[in-house]
Amino acid sequence: VQLQASGGGLVQAGGSLRLSCAASGSVFSINVMGWYRQGPGKQRELVANINSGGAANYVDSVKGRFIISRDNAKNTVYLQMNNLKPEDTAVYYCKFWSGPRDYWGQGTLVTVSS
Repeated sequence: VQLQASGGGLVQAGGSLRLSCAASGSVFSINVMGWYRQGPGKQRELVANINSGGAANYVDSVKGRFIISRDNAKNTVYLQMNNLKPEDTAVYYCKFWSGPRDYWGQGTLVTVSS
């Protein structure tokens, strides 16, 4: 199973970006899909995740600004990021959980300029 993330880039503060992450290969039932990020000099943190029923969780710092969604038919998870702030600058990684295993994407860089 491989995860391909895309959608990162450079944006001004207040702008928006939409990240996508699609799984390919022998994909079976994906339970949870999530996004993590790692900013400069920081530890990797969970940004948001969504389970197979559509229930989502967010880190407090992005609540009200980011929206996670998934398309089960396409084995894809999205992260709509609005009102971006310089502190959102990070490499964003997707992660899927399928049964006892988990899979990471390669990361996509988001840079927010002030």
